[in-house]
Amino acid sequence: MKLRNLICLWLALFLLGSGAFAQKAKSDTKPQLLPKVFAGWEKTADDKTGSDPSLVDPASGRILREYGFTDYETATYAQGARKLSLKAARFQDASGAYGAFTFYRAPNMQPETIGALAASANDRVLFFASNVLVMAQFDHVTATSAGELRELTKDLPAISGPASALPSLPNYLPRKDLVTNSAKFIVGPEALAMVGAPINAAAVDFSKQPEVLLGDYSQDGNTAELVLINYPTPEIAGARLRAIEEANPNQPDTTFQVKRTGPIVALVKGNLSQSDAKVLLGRINYEAEVTWNENAGNSKKDNIGNLVIAASILAGTIFLISVVTGGLFGIGRIFFEKFFPERYAAHEQKTEFIKLHLRD
Repeated sequence: MKLRNLICLWLALFLLGSGAFAQKAKSDTKPQLLPKVFAGWEKTADDKTGSDPSLVDPASGRILREYGFTDYETATYAQGARKLSLKAARFQDASGAYGAFTFYRAPNMQPETIGALAASANDRVLFFASNVLVMAQFDHVTATSAGELRELTKDLPAISGPASALPSLPNYLPRKDLVTNSAKFIVGPEALAMVGAPINAAAVDFSKQPEVLLGDYSQDGNTAELVLINYPTPEIAGARLRAIEEANPNQPDTTFQVKRTGPIVALVKGNLSQSDAKVLLGRINYEAEVTWNENAGNSKKDNIGNLVIAASILAGTIFLISVVTGGLFGIGRIFFEKFFPERYAAHEQKTEFIKLHLRD
């Protein structure tokens, strides 16, 4: 009887643990990127998925990895005689999707109101929402095309928590005299080299995990490039400031100015006048913000206190079940002995040890 109850107890615990594991595995599965139907569009062919960024862009696969690329999906849709091709790329966070958007955004594109940011050029539309970047290619655009893509953003998977936050560095980029679509958000040396930045990766030192933002400025026919580099701490920024100054010697007919504000290093290089470059740098001023609800970065599974509490609850539950089971077993014996003495006595005779009544 006791052995049977013990087996049932451990079986129940095993099933509960298996169910929790299955639920966790299900929650860890990434949702599908593109829906089967949206705004009257329906998939017409098998979609393609994968995790190799070179299949999304053979020329920039390594750059996509710098931005935190995880997987992609491509699909073809139809709405009557119309055709639409979609290519969606997912990143680890919204910052990666934003950076990839700025990397692919061309100077001739027009801004659109789709998702977080969007731009279009004729039948091609580029936008991102949360941590998903989408490239849409219409056979021909109509007055409803933008609205249809806005409907699509509602069906795209989204992330929450700290990973959903966009980088703060673009907030420090001056808007006056900024060339349209010239801002590029960089997080690695491959992208920095590809966009032709006025500073090399060795001077930036990506081992310090900085974020880089570039922008082109035009004023009275003169142009310059502004580079903002956000380091984790002001101390690191101060050290890199000296390295950047040493890596950019004075050149004739080229203005170069650099300054640090908090953890941000800002530099201007081009043919702007010294005074205009100084004014441009003067518009960049870091303001520290203190928040009380900032996420420390540890999830519940990373908190040792939660582990101890969960283990204590499990031990207490097992102890309680054992006590209740033992009590029921003991009460059952007393009940049978009192109300069914004949049947209980017969059962006892079968189960008791053989006794030898030896007397002196």
